Amino acid sequence: MSFEIKLPLFEGPFDLLLFFIQRDELDIHDIPIHTITKDFLDYLHHLEQMNVEVASEFILVAATLMRIKAKMLLPRPVLDEEGNEVDPREELVKHLLEYKKYKSVVDELSNMELARSQKESRGNIVRELKKLAEGNDVESELQDVDLYKLLKVYQRLMSRYEYEQNKPKHEVVQYPYTISGQRDYIIEKLQEAPRLSFEELIAMEPNKIAVIFNFLSILDLLQMRQITMHLGEGFNNFWIEKIEEDLVTQDQNG
Repeated sequence: MSFEIKLPLFEGPFDLLLFFIQRDELDIHDIPIHTITKDFLDYLHHLEQMNVEVASEFILVAATLMRIKAKMLLPRPVLDEEGNEVDPREELVKHLLEYKKYKSVVDELSNMELARSQKESRGNIVRELKKLAEGNDVESELQDVDLYKLLKVYQRLMSRYEYEQNKPKHEVVQYPYTISGQRDYIIEKLQEAPRLSFEELIAMEPNKIAVIFNFLSILDLLQMRQITMHLGEGFNNFWIEKIEEDLVTQDQNG
């Protein structure tokens, strides 16, 4: 027996985010960023498992959600010029509200376009028939064709061909990292060595995407109270250590 999994394909990332918000009856002005980020990434992972190509705008929004999540996990809030605390979700909420507003009138505009396309404007039938007859006079059209016009047409076609051949092609690269996977990776490394510096972690996988995922995973582990962090003085580095389970239990009970 074979099972077939069907997922709805959304027109864009904001369409997908609005679906999650409406499905879970969330407040669009107070989005639980952890929950909606998890649902968004799970959807992208399902698409990858079904060999569906994930568009670049979906990956961009996924990165934006993880950036907002990281800002909300940081202990120091972001302040504006007047010293007021800035909600990292503010810009995302603004774009979602604008998208929702335009989406609400799309169906109405589509119906108006369909109704207008089914109408034909009135005109002078004699003049229209004469114009059609002139357009079908092949011999008179060929009389106006000369070598110069043929060369101009050829030049335009070649220019268009060269443009199509040389225009930039965008390729979306999928990286084999997830927040949960990097959490397990860091815990595994801490079992091998009781103390690990962030510089050592970078050296193990020295690429920008891995550094971002490792940093977000460290923030998650700190929030889950599975590790502790030690900051160095006057040096741009920090060390992490695994918190023993009995210490975590005592802290929760105490």
